[in-house]
Amino acid sequence: MVGSTHEALHRIFQKDPTLLTKALQRVLEVPFPEPREIAAMNVDLTEIEPVERRVDTLLRAETDEGTYLLVVESQGEPDSRKRGSWPYYLSYLYEKYRCEPVLIVTTQSRATAKWAAQPIELGFPGWESLTVRPLVLGPDNVPVIADEREAVRDVPLAVLSAMTHGRGRQAPAILESLAAALKTIDRDSAAVFVQFVDSCLDDPQAKQMWRDLMTAIQYFWRHPLAEQVREEGREEGREQGRVQERTEMVLRLLEWRGVPVSGPVRERVNACADLDQLEIWAQRAVHVTDAAELFAEE
Repeated sequence: MVGSTHEALHRIFQKDPTLLTKALQRVLEVPFPEPREIAAMNVDLTEIEPVERRVDTLLRAETDEGTYLLVVESQGEPDSRKRGSWPYYLSYLYEKYRCEPVLIVTTQSRATAKWAAQPIELGFPGWESLTVRPLVLGPDNVPVIADEREAVRDVPLAVLSAMTHGRGRQAPAILESLAAALKTIDRDSAAVFVQFVDSCLDDPQAKQMWRDLMTAIQYFWRHPLAEQVREEGREEGREQGRVQERTEMVLRLLEWRGVPVSGPVRERVNACADLDQLEIWAQRAVHVTDAAELFAEE
């Protein structure tokens, strides 16, 4: 199970290596050649000396123009130590594999993206012996995918969009589109993507809305992230607690999607003690445009 934003922002490329080359070509507009084959590699760059050197994700891409090593670093904030470690990674990898290394930095922070994009120049000013130019994927260049049809066309890119932009006013449309798109792919892949997104949502409201969406489509409860929620439910241990939780979920989904909730609708939802009925209303709350449509077939 993915345990942090840092892990999710680079491990998504291990799950779908082709996403990285698509990001280079479409997002950063880098004319990277289409890989014939791409595979994950050992990320440990430690030598005999007791100094740990480890990249986040390392991929080997075989193309018609040669073999490239794609070095992915997830960065939460600026770190002056990278001025030494990033050039080391690239030099070591070239020396070991004799393949051209490409450094890609992923981040959710605009300030960090701006910092990471600055070239690292080592040597005498004007006569630098080594220059490192990272390619950066962040909020300013990863596309916002808030349309369901667009999300379905490229689910991994929609996942990266949610991981990067899943906050603020855009979050509802982004997460709702992705939730619908996840139903079109195999459940094992979807389970991994759900975890990546959950790990990257640092806005508590957005995280709760994401879990509500996954519950509403009867999917969330089948993957490992659900264990935490199920454990909390067992601690409550009462039917009334489960009813209250489901009731709040129905109303939150409507309010989050911007659907007005009238007094009578709120009263009827709050008065319901049938978990099965509340589950049906929660599923409908993901799609209705009028809150009264929750009860359309009753």
